[in-house]
Amino acid sequence: MASSSTGTESNVREDIARKLLESSATLSYDPAQEVDWETPLDTDFHGTSPEWSTLYRTSYWDEMTPEQQRALTRQEAASVASTGIWFEMILQQMILRDFYAKDPTDAAFQWALTEIADECRHSIMFARGAEKLKAPAYHPRRVVVELGRVFKTVAFGEAAYAAILVAEEVLDVMQRDWMRDDRVVPFVRTINNIHVVEESRHMKFAREETLERLEGSSWLRRQINALVISIASYAIVTSMVSHKVYANAGLDTKRAVREAKANEHYKSMMRSSCSGLMEFLSSAGLLTKASTFVYKRANLI
Repeated sequence: MASSSTGTESNVREDIARKLLESSATLSYDPAQEVDWETPLDTDFHGTSPEWSTLYRTSYWDEMTPEQQRALTRQEAASVASTGIWFEMILQQMILRDFYAKDPTDAAFQWALTEIADECRHSIMFARGAEKLKAPAYHPRRVVVELGRVFKTVAFGEAAYAAILVAEEVLDVMQRDWMRDDRVVPFVRTINNIHVVEESRHMKFAREETLERLEGSSWLRRQINALVISIASYAIVTSMVSHKVYANAGLDTKRAVREAKANEHYKSMMRSSCSGLMEFLSSAGLLTKASTFVYKRANLI
């Protein structure tokens, strides 16, 4: 019976991978051609939906001029893009390591390479987008960069794929709002649309891989990996908006950081963006008491 079950799961995985490959062949974008890189930046637009700003509904936000508010959201959009590049590089290395020396005729192997190709294009797209937003290179704190270096080297199985899923799902919810918002600068809306469409396939693959790697796992393994995933998630979401965005938008950094940390509206937006993700982690047995504590610290629950 075990052999039959394994064979059925393998067939399901193969079918999903083939469908993702077919979808990619039918609907994929070339950002170099699809995004308007030539038109100068129009500073009458935001970089994100204002409601997603870390300062929205704070007293500081109310004191800012519309120009300052738009400048801040443009810097925040660039910071999110830079964090996306950082994690996409981690993601690519984990997938390459996972599929190293595996059967290249397998549809999952071919999909993995397709996903890596997508991520390479996305990283270039985000980099050009941040440059056009007139933002500097934002990076996570040094300790987070080094933790990411360790994580990409040692994470495997469900820990790797569930962490990938967290990063993709949080960004997906944000970008779905931004790509529909007429207040957001048009080229950023195009970038968001491209990313949402192509990342939907990546999220499907990450969910399936997470569930497959969990098959037959012990209680202890789930406990350990649930905590690892939550810590990785904390590092990702707390790195999305660099504190440096405030100075680059002409604001008082100390006051902005203080008010952003206390901003209940932003915390609520983050929690709502993760409701579906938390349901998935719970159903997979990856939402433990220890991991829930970390997710609450990250304002994801």
